[in-house]
Amino acid sequence: MTSFRIIAAAIALACIAFGLWRLEGATHGLVVTRMQAGDTPVTVFRAEGSAKGPVVLIAHGFAGSQQLMQPFAITLARNGYVAVTYDSLGHGRNPEPMRGDITKVEEGPTPRLLAQVGEVAALAKTLPESDGRIAVLGHSMSSDIVVRFAQAHPEVAAVVAVSMFSPVVTPTSPKNLAAIDGAAEFGMLHDEARRVVGMVSSGAAEPGVIYGSFADGSARRFTLSPGAEHIGVLYSAASMEAALDWLNRAFGMSGSAPVEDRGIAIAALFFGVTLLAWPLASLLPRVSPMPLGAGLPWRRFWPVAVAPALLTPLILWKMPTGFLPVVLGDYIAMHFACYGLVTLAALWIATRGEGIARPSVNVAFIVAAALVAAYSILAFGLPLDRYVLSFFPIAERLPLLFAVLGGTILFFLADEWLTRGHGAATGGYPATKALFLSSLALAVALNFGKLFFLILIIPIIFVFFVIYGLFSGWVNRRTNDPLVAGLANALAFAWAIAVTFPLVRP
Repeated sequence: MTSFRIIAAAIALACIAFGLWRLEGATHGLVVTRMQAGDTPVTVFRAEGSAKGPVVLIAHGFAGSQQLMQPFAITLARNGYVAVTYDSLGHGRNPEPMRGDITKVEEGPTPRLLAQVGEVAALAKTLPESDGRIAVLGHSMSSDIVVRFAQAHPEVAAVVAVSMFSPVVTPTSPKNLAAIDGAAEFGMLHDEARRVVGMVSSGAAEPGVIYGSFADGSARRFTLSPGAEHIGVLYSAASMEAALDWLNRAFGMSGSAPVEDRGIAIAALFFGVTLLAWPLASLLPRVSPMPLGAGLPWRRFWPVAVAPALLTPLILWKMPTGFLPVVLGDYIAMHFACYGLVTLAALWIATRGEGIARPSVNVAFIVAAALVAAYSILAFGLPLDRYVLSFFPIAERLPLLFAVLGGTILFFLADEWLTRGHGAATGGYPATKALFLSSLALAVALNFGKLFFLILIIPIIFVFFVIYGLFSGWVNRRTNDPLVAGLANALAFAWAIAVTFPLVRP
C-alpha cells in the first residue's frame, strides 16, 4: 500500500470516527424505547427524567422508514416532547403490506394507513410520559395521512406537514397547520404550501409569516428550508427549528435545546466509508494478468451504449407489471434485465469474430468478489440502517431480493464488460450510467401514470451510481476483471431496491 493510500485510509477512518461519535452522541440524555403496535414497529424518544409532555406522532414518506425521521424525533425529545416514530405499512421492517392501488388516493391504501396511525396513537396515549396532548408530523406521502388523521381527531392540536400535498385541507381544518418545504424541492410543493396557507391569509401568503390564530386553531404558516430538496429537508436545521417553533407555539412550550443538525456528520461518515474503499481495494487479489473487457473505442462503443437506452423503454412500454409484491420493484428489475440483455446483444454484434479474452472463475475471483460484495453491503448498510433508512431485509423481502438480483446482474455484468478492457473508451463508464438514467426518464415519460414514483428515486440511483462507480473503478484497476465489481454492484443495487420499496398487495 502506497503512502498516498495510507494517508487516505487515515483520513477516511478519521471521518468515520467523527461521524459515528457525533451520531451516537445525538441521543445522549434521551431514552429510546422500541415497541410494537400490532405488527407496526414503533420507536419512542423522550428526555431522561423529564416531566410528562405532549406526544408527537412522526410519519415517514413513500419508500422511507422511521430512521429517516430521527432528526425530528431527537429534536422534539430534547425539548420536552414524547416523539413517536413508526414504520408505515409495507415500509421498513413492517411485514404487513400496503393494500390497494397507490395511484388512487381515496380508494387505495389511505384508509388502512389512517387506521395504522390510529393504532400508533392509541399506543402513544398509554405511555406514562404522555400528558394527553397530541400533535402529528408527516413527510411527503404521510403529510396527507396526518392531515386526514387530524381532521378526524379534533384532539390533535397541531399538524406539521413536510413536503406537503393534501387535497382535503380546508380553511378551517386541520387545526394549526404548518407546511415545511425544501427551497430546492419541486415548485408544485411550494405552490401547495402557499395554497393551504393562503386559505386563511388576506392576500398572497408569504413564507415565515403566521396567519390566523392558535387560540381558535386557524394558525397557518409555510417555511422554506434553504438549499434542501425532498430528502435534504428531513436533515435541515431550518426544518427542525420550524417544526419545534410551531409546536412550542401550539402547546405553549418553551424548549430551547439544540435541534438535531446531523448533515455534516452523515456526510463525513459516508465520505469516509467511500474513501476507505480506495486503499482497501489495493489489498484485493489480482484476478487476471491482463485487463479484461470489451475494450471498445468510442467509434465502436457509442452504438452499443445508446441502443439499450433507446430500446429498453420501448420494449417495456406496454409490458404488464405487478407480478412482484413491491411497488415498482418489478418494473425496475425488468428495466435492468432488458437493458442488460440488449447490451449483451449489441456487444455480440459489435465484436463478432474477434478474439476477446473470456472471463474465468478461479479462487482469486471468488475471494475478490466476496470481499467487495461484503464491503458494499455491510460498510454502507450498517450505518444506513442505524441512522438513515431501513436497509436489512425482513423475511418477507428475501424472495424479492433474489428476484430483483436476476435483473441487476444482467445489467451490471454486461455494462462492466462493455466499459472496461484495454483501449476502452475514456469516460465510457459514466456515459452508460447517464444513458441508463435517461432511459428511466424516457420510461416515465412514456407511462407517467404508472411509473411517476420513479421520479423520486432517479436522484438516489444517481448517487448510488457515483459511489459504486468509484468502487468499480478501484476494484477493476486492482483485479483486472470487471465482473468482480459487476457482481458486487448487482447485489448492492438489488438489495437496496428490495429493502426500500414498499411491499404491496392488491
